[in-house]
Amino acid sequence: MAAIGVSVIIPAYRAHDTIARAVRSLLDQDWPDWEALVVSDDGTDYRPTLSAAGIDDPRVRFVPSGGVGTGAPAARNAGLRAARFDVVAPLDADDRFLPGRLSTMVPLAHRDGAAADNVAVVRDEDGAPLSTLFPVTGGQAVLDAARFLATSVPMFPVVRRELIDGWPEDVNFCDDVVFNVCAFDRVGSMPLITEPLYEYRQRQGSITFAADAGARAERCYAHVLERLTAGAYPIRDPELRSAFAAAIGRKRDLNAAYERAFRDGLCANFQEFLAVAGANSSPTPRVSDTSPSAPR
Repeated sequence: MAAIGVSVIIPAYRAHDTIARAVRSLLDQDWPDWEALVVSDDGTDYRPTLSAAGIDDPRVRFVPSGGVGTGAPAARNAGLRAARFDVVAPLDADDRFLPGRLSTMVPLAHRDGAAADNVAVVRDEDGAPLSTLFPVTGGQAVLDAARFLATSVPMFPVVRRELIDGWPEDVNFCDDVVFNVCAFDRVGSMPLITEPLYEYRQRQGSITFAADAGARAERCYAHVLERLTAGAYPIRDPELRSAFAAAIGRKRDLNAAYERAFRDGLCANFQEFLAVAGANSSPTPRVSDTSPSAPR
């Protein structure tokens, strides 16, 4: 298993303040067979920033997105095209992997096509925990698309490269949701580690803190629904396509509630709204000792 390589794709746009933390979280992994693809989407060179932080590792590669401000999906796809390994893991430049993530996730993803883990939502300014994607029950569970679509926290599965087509570049706010649904369409279900191994940082100045975040999300949901209805995304299962459309409707309702709370000064961003309102009561995935269905 130690021979399985994983390409970690890190889109970077004005990320000089956080990129060292993200890359250092890879250096702290006990799985050595990784490469980090730092994809610059702002026309700047991230080598000096990492060098100033004492990071000089040949496993870190630098890739241009091909433009400036092309968006995270396009930057991830540039990284995907440059990736050398059979397993792929996305990492946002202001987030970090927790220790042991790769050694836990990569063998599962290689075996089953994809693997997910719990996500810890953390306020960046003081490290305060806000929520987790799922209840922390310990051990391994099985995650299917229905349970994923009931969540409201971003999820970052590790996937076999051959099973993914990339991130939708026409979506600039919730591209991860479309990507994940397409992954479920390929694998059916995936193992879930209920321990949080990915830290999703809520950072002042990020897009989720913007005053128009709710409006952006609404435009994104409307666009995704339109494209989904037109058959634009490679989702072959008609039941999953229908379930995805219904989930978008629920997400739009929840986003409208967030916008009201934001206007009333009750929260600073969507994840804080979920934590305060208790809105992210995601169903607990079923615990199972059996492997998920094989990729189809």
